Amino acid sequence: MMTKTILLTGASRGIGHATVKKFTKEGWRVLTCSRQAFDDNCPWPGGQENHIQLDLSDPADTINAVEIIRDRLDGELHGLINNAGVSPKGPDNTRLNTMNTDLMDWGKVFHVNFFAPVVLSRGLKTELMEAKGSIVNVTSIAGSRVHPFAGAAYATSKAALAALTREMAHDFGPFGVRVNAIAPGEIETSILSPGTDKIAEKLPLQRMGNPNEVADVIFFLCSDASSYVSGTEIEINGGQHV
Repeated sequence: MMTKTILLTGASRGIGHATVKKFTKEGWRVLTCSRQAFDDNCPWPGGQENHIQLDLSDPADTINAVEIIRDRLDGELHGLINNAGVSPKGPDNTRLNTMNTDLMDWGKVFHVNFFAPVVLSRGLKTELMEAKGSIVNVTSIAGSRVHPFAGAAYATSKAALAALTREMAHDFGPFGVRVNAIAPGEIETSILSPGTDKIAEKLPLQRMGNPNEVADVIFFLCSDASSYVSGTEIEINGGQHV
């Protein structure tokens, strides 16, 4: 049986790390992209040759990486998961709003959170079409409402990514490629802001989510079980949006 391949950005921690483990367990080959070099303590086999060190905040670096990724692929890409995201903070971890976010930070955030998915999806479109693959964009609950911790640049970039998901679903659909988004809420990762547990207490499910619960939905969207699902954004937030 042919091994399926995904490309995952932002693979080194949190949701990305859980996604690597999920797809590896299911027998998929996982190509990873992150700012960090490969960690020799990585527990899964084949990790080093399947890792591309890439700064998604650098447009030239991202464009140049497309050829490197293409060389690592065997002609087909079954899943592209645009998970990498940055959310700068102010002094003492404060939220940056529309008035005090540095313009250079706006640019960096949009390069990572929005333009990198555009560059990778377009650059690898032939490989995705060959596989009748699936693109999953990781947005956020902050893309649809003001969040007490997520900054304005992050929130607006995720709202733009949700709109991009619809546009891409329309454009890629005729070629058999499905495009969807997932919008996580309060997920238990190392980048949580203090006070997130207080938000979680007020949710209908009254708890934070686990990265594995997000990875399971990403896997669903890349599997045949979701073969007629495209152009949608699945909220993974314990009822936070109701």
